[in-house]
Amino acid sequence: MPLASDTILTRPLGLRDEATARVEHWRAVLRPKALAAFALGAGALGLAAFLVLGDDPLAGEPYAVAAIEVRAPVAPVPEPAVPAPPDPASRSAVEVERASGVAVNRPDGTSAPDSVVIRVPGGPIRLNPAPDPRLAERGRYGPLPKVGPDGARPLDVYARPEAAGLERGGAVAGRIALVVSGLGIGQAATQDAIQRLPPAVSLAFAPYGADVPRSAARAREAGHEVLVQVPMEPFDYPDNDPGPQTLLAGAKPAENLDRLAFVLARVQGAVGVMNFMGARLTGEASALEPVLREVGGRGLGFLDDGTSPRSLARDLARKAKVPAARAEIVVDAVPRPDAIDRELARLEEAARKSGFVLGSATGQPLSIDRIARWARDLESRGILLVPASRAMRSGT
Repeated sequence: MPLASDTILTRPLGLRDEATARVEHWRAVLRPKALAAFALGAGALGLAAFLVLGDDPLAGEPYAVAAIEVRAPVAPVPEPAVPAPPDPASRSAVEVERASGVAVNRPDGTSAPDSVVIRVPGGPIRLNPAPDPRLAERGRYGPLPKVGPDGARPLDVYARPEAAGLERGGAVAGRIALVVSGLGIGQAATQDAIQRLPPAVSLAFAPYGADVPRSAARAREAGHEVLVQVPMEPFDYPDNDPGPQTLLAGAKPAENLDRLAFVLARVQGAVGVMNFMGARLTGEASALEPVLREVGGRGLGFLDDGTSPRSLARDLARKAKVPAARAEIVVDAVPRPDAIDRELARLEEAARKSGFVLGSATGQPLSIDRIARWARDLESRGILLVPASRAMRSGT
């Protein structure tokens, strides 16, 4: 079969055939004419654009013209002048008192330098930190209180400062010191007493219970003056047992003093001790007197809770020159709401008659509740609560 004519296969390399020559001839003739036509078309388009757009340098791009005016700067408006605070030195004593809330008592005809400040309102009353190194010594069971080298007593240093007058002014019709005892054993009641009772109410802690030291410290942080209760033998001992550290009427003085040391080491910052039961021991002079002397020698006071009519504590303490006091009214001797309210009313009446009265109560939930309710508006009736240390120092 004969091959088709193919210029590539039949033409030797480097030789031109007739057809190729004709194609190249027409390319040379037509190329200049095509270029000229293209140039003519481009020129026509440019002329049309110029006629339409004119001499717009932005070539039809949208734009806007905003007029800018230069104005003279406006002077700032001066702020209103704030008057300078008055010079404290130029303020009158009355103005200072009104601003600070301090009540000042001036004898007639005296000026400010001769005045006596009788009440400074402000934050809560703070008790001195405990234990104070000056007032503590190492004992067998822990730190024990002692009289400082300068004669300072724990009874005075750890006492709650006493308010001079009523919070809202007015005359004081009477003062009441109230101590609530038996705390530290039931944690719920203890916490309730610390939080709900006024800080001026003193709190007494039994020595038993792992949390007693911390509970007493929390009470002091809340402003309560604290005492430590000493377990003492009742008449029906051992059927009625105050605990393993009970001071016994028939024990040797050294044994009772050793047990007293255990009790004192349990609560730091106490102003004094208070009996825990103890109707028999407090009625035995030979057993009680060494205990009172040890208490007084360590700069503490003794507070009799008033539950035993046979107690010799206050009389023996006076003979030994030991600060002591006895509660005149036991608020919750009958643990009923109406009976407690009645005894609280008796406290008020006694305070109005004598000017001062000391009462005691136990840390039972009912007692705490009734005392808290009673104390809410106590000052509105002219009665001021004061700490129990006042009673021991004055020997009530």
